[in-house]
Amino acid sequence: MQNVLIISGHPNLSESIGNATILDEVAKALPGAEIRFLDTLYPDYHINVAQEQEALLKADVIVWQFPFSWYSVPGLMKLWIDQVFVHGFAHGSAAKLGGKKLIISFTAGAPEGLYSPEGLFGHDIQQYITPFETTALLCNLDWQDPVYTFGMSYAGRDEAKVLEQKTLAKVHAARLITAIKETTLALKMAV
Repeated sequence: MQNVLIISGHPNLSESIGNATILDEVAKALPGAEIRFLDTLYPDYHINVAQEQEALLKADVIVWQFPFSWYSVPGLMKLWIDQVFVHGFAHGSAAKLGGKKLIISFTAGAPEGLYSPEGLFGHDIQQYITPFETTALLCNLDWQDPVYTFGMSYAGRDEAKVLEQKTLAKVHAARLITAIKETTLALKMAV
């Protein structure tokens, strides 16, 4: 398998059901993938930019795994992007990430029906994904189809809800694992 780097952008994975389950399943299925847990690495929000950029340079496939937070990434992951994806490294004439594959993988707490022109949010999910596609374009990253799951809410965490979230997360993880495997296979075939 090609070098796969997964950036876990959950700000406190120990409180997660969905993202924690997804990452556990991916780690079991793809033991060669490097998973960087931002909440563990940077609880003080002081990003080691050189170390993060080095990890990105080694990767062929980059996965951003996160809970959708205020229609984007959580604050810790946003800080990571702001500090790591700088001009001269991620974009610009001296950019170094061109040609790497990018997969975004996220969980959304709200049900799918709210992400529509008729729903509470007034926009479909694709409109919220557009900034990620634009980031990939700017950085000359090869955008891959995103993997996402709705209904992964923190509300009502009784036993039945926890079981439902774990089930949804395992289905999500299976789709993500397939996407990663297909992407790495396409890379091998291109060589």
